[in-house]
Amino acid sequence: MSVLIVCSNCEFKDIKSAIEKARVGDTVVVNYGAYNGGIVITKSVKLLGKGQPIIDGEGREQVITVKADDVEIEGFVIKNSGMSYSEDIAGLKVINSKNCVIKNNKFFNNFFALHLEKVSNCQIESNTVVGFAKSEGSSGNGIHAWNSERLKIKDNYIKGQRDGIYLEFVKDSLIEGNRSEYNLRYGLHFMFSNNNTYRRNYFYKNGAGVAVMYSKNINMEENTFEKNEGEANYGLLMKDISDNFLYKNRFVNNTHGVYLDGCNRTRFEENLFENNGWAVRIYANSEDNFFTKNSLVGNAFDVSTNTLSYFTNTFEGNYYDKYEGYDLDRDGYGDLPYRPVSFMAVLFERYPLSLLLYESFFARIMDSMEKYIPLLNPQALLDKKPLMRRP
Repeated sequence: MSVLIVCSNCEFKDIKSAIEKARVGDTVVVNYGAYNGGIVITKSVKLLGKGQPIIDGEGREQVITVKADDVEIEGFVIKNSGMSYSEDIAGLKVINSKNCVIKNNKFFNNFFALHLEKVSNCQIESNTVVGFAKSEGSSGNGIHAWNSERLKIKDNYIKGQRDGIYLEFVKDSLIEGNRSEYNLRYGLHFMFSNNNTYRRNYFYKNGAGVAVMYSKNINMEENTFEKNEGEANYGLLMKDISDNFLYKNRFVNNTHGVYLDGCNRTRFEENLFENNGWAVRIYANSEDNFFTKNSLVGNAFDVSTNTLSYFTNTFEGNYYDKYEGYDLDRDGYGDLPYRPVSFMAVLFERYPLSLLLYESFFARIMDSMEKYIPLLNPQALLDKKPLMRRP
C-alpha cells in the first residue's frame, strides 16, 4: 500500500489526479490548501487531510461523492455545495457503500452536509456541521441517512440545517453523544426506522428536539432536551410508534416535554421533566404506556390529555412536586393517590383561550376542588403510589 501526497509543490497538485492514480488500500494525504470539489471516489482508499485543507464546491456541485466500500475521509473542511430542489446535493454523499469512516471533518454552508444512501456499517464521528438554513423548503439536513443499517453517528456537532440528523428506513443503528441545536425543524428525526438507540445527545433550541414517527423499538437514554420552545413545540414528539423505552432523559424548559400521539406500549422510567409548559401531553389514541420513577418538577401542567373517559396508560410510583399528601407508614409512597391532570389542563384541551385564566384566583379554586372532588379528570389517570422523594 502506498501513500500519495497532494500539495502545490508535490507530484500531485490536485486531489482528483491522486485518487485516479491510487490503488485499492492506498492513502492519499492532502496538505493544507484550497482544492476544487466535484471529487468522485470509486475505490477503497483513505483520504487524509493535514492542517484541514479546504475542498470547495463553489455553490455549483456536490463536493465529494463516494461509491466504494472501505473509504475513510478525515480532516477536511468541505464547503459550499450546490443546491437543488429536485436532487439531494451534498457536501459529502456516500452511495452503496460498506464500512466507511467519516471523521473529524468540518462542513460549512452545504445544502445537505452529509448524505448516506444504502450504506451499512459506517461510522460518522466528531464532525462539525454548520449550515445557514433560512427556511425548511430551501435547506437540507445535516446528517441524512436513507435505507441504511448499522450506522454509528457519534460526537458530532450540527447547527443551522433543516433537521440536524434525519434517519429514514434506517435500522440497528446508534446515535450517541451528538449536540444538535438551532435547526429549523428537528434536532433528530426518525421515520420508518426500527431497532435503533440514541443516547447521551443534547438537543437545544431546535424547532423541536426530536421526532420519532412510524417506528418501533427505539431506545432513548440519558438525552437532554432543552428550550425547544414555541406555540406547538416539543422536546420529544412521538407519533404512531410502539414498544420503545425512555430512561433517564432530561426534559427542561420545553413547551412540551413529551407529546404522545399514537404512541403505544412504551415505558418511561427515571426521566426528569422540569420547568416545561406541559411535562407529558398524551392523546387518547396512545395506549398501554407505563410511567414509573419519573420526576415532574416545576411544570405548568404535569399531565394533559384530550379524553375524559378512555385512558389505558399507567402512572405508578412517580414524583410530583405538586403532591401535597403524606406518608404515615413511611414506606416512601404517599398514602393518598395523586391526580396529575389539573382543572386548567382539562379546560385548555377543550378551550385553548382558557389559558388566559392560568394562575388566576378562579383557576386555583377550581384546581383545589378538582383534587378532592374529581369530576373532569379521567378516572383511570391517577398515580396510586406517588413518591415522596425524587428518585
